[in-house]
Amino acid sequence: MPRHKFLAIDQGTTSSRAIIFSDRGEILATSQKELRLYYPHNGWVEQDAQDIWNDTYVCIQDVLKKHSDITAVGITNQRETTIIWDRETGKPVYNAIVWQDRRTSSICADLKEKGHEPTIREKTGLLLDPYFSALKIAWILDNVSGVRVAAEQGRLAFGTVDSWLVWKLTGGKNHVTDATNASRTLLFNIKTNDWDEDLLRLFDIPRSILPKVLDNVGDFGTTSPALFEKSYPIKGVAGDQQAALIGQACFAKGMVKSTYGTGCFALMNIGTEFKASHNKLLTSIGYRITGQTTYVLEGSIFIAGAAIQFLRDNLGFFSSASESESLAKSVSNTNGVYFIPALTGLGAPYWNPDVRGAIMGLTRDTTRAHITRAALEAQAYQTKDLITAFEADTGVKPEVIRVDGGLVANHFMVQFLSDILETPVDIPVCHETTALGAAYLAAIGSGVFSSLDDISKNWKKEQGFKPMMTQDESNVLYQGWKNHMGSLIKA
Repeated sequence: MPRHKFLAIDQGTTSSRAIIFSDRGEILATSQKELRLYYPHNGWVEQDAQDIWNDTYVCIQDVLKKHSDITAVGITNQRETTIIWDRETGKPVYNAIVWQDRRTSSICADLKEKGHEPTIREKTGLLLDPYFSALKIAWILDNVSGVRVAAEQGRLAFGTVDSWLVWKLTGGKNHVTDATNASRTLLFNIKTNDWDEDLLRLFDIPRSILPKVLDNVGDFGTTSPALFEKSYPIKGVAGDQQAALIGQACFAKGMVKSTYGTGCFALMNIGTEFKASHNKLLTSIGYRITGQTTYVLEGSIFIAGAAIQFLRDNLGFFSSASESESLAKSVSNTNGVYFIPALTGLGAPYWNPDVRGAIMGLTRDTTRAHITRAALEAQAYQTKDLITAFEADTGVKPEVIRVDGGLVANHFMVQFLSDILETPVDIPVCHETTALGAAYLAAIGSGVFSSLDDISKNWKKEQGFKPMMTQDESNVLYQGWKNHMGSLIKA
């Protein structure tokens, strides 16, 4: 029997989950509820913040029925998604604006035209894009009646999803976030590790609505006695991609993890020195423990697994996402078809919020199998874009890529990824690396783990994939991708 158990709350874009892990990284119990997304206008993406909490609470109650003797709680969350709520009533003033939302594209364009992006990049490591929280905060303040006045009076609180969950879990006592989530707001100076007054003025956001920023391991509060039979300490918090980096034990410089969930997010550990990208990647805080910051370069792709959901739900190509693998394998190639999954604009390294998705190279004999295969192959091409940028920024070619997320269950995709990257790709024994990272942070925070070395010792490989394609074959296919991307962006 495990000596210690940890509750990981994993609140994602399409679902909320609670998972209990042992101190050896084994899953002991899990509960999940799907989360509805709302699309009120073209390019807008929202969620009901109350649903986020209600679903999370139900999942926590479900797993605690099986294992109530947990040592501590860790939280990981969809990043950048923005919630503002009333401190007195605890009620959100508007729906949560999801990280995928593009309503502030014109504001970004205006700020870029005025020359603000270099300063923002120097302070935050980020680019000006609707992706990030500051623009969503500003939109709510300026477009929801009475909100700006209430904010300036100190009556409102802003938080990414982690802050919202901690607030609810602690009965409104703790308004906090962690360094990784803060680093994704466009408001946090990742060199000084503090909210930046110049950026607050630029976006016209009152400092009073911001949470206190803690290390990833720390005292985030204790769950309210009114919620569960026992109270539990919350000892670790990290944004989902950084939590996956931790769950994948990527603690040495040059190590890379790539997560394939709704989107695809590749992170490279670059050590304790801030380094700005010259190839349109982002620099963020990878983790901050005992005041020591480790930075990452990140490539953010907005649509990965969501492309397969699109084929299933919108086009009816198959009834289950798992069917996509056999359908893709039923043809030997895509017959020249390329699927560009820019369904919510393009992230790294293009950063074009206005480009829309496309299926290129269609002919009379194109079938749904060709298109499905092209959608899966697109994940490798998108990742190749990122890894190429990593190498250009650091001069380091990763020896192996550690992958996770729901889409890695599709082994056709993973093998093609290895072929296009010309790099070995490893899948860990525990596929739930995002939630596992949160659990491990709680283990460090509660003293069960003494350091990150304990996490590294727990990491185990389930399956490895090595390149099987010739370099010439890989280059020809990738060149086709670049050609189609170039023509789409120019259009």
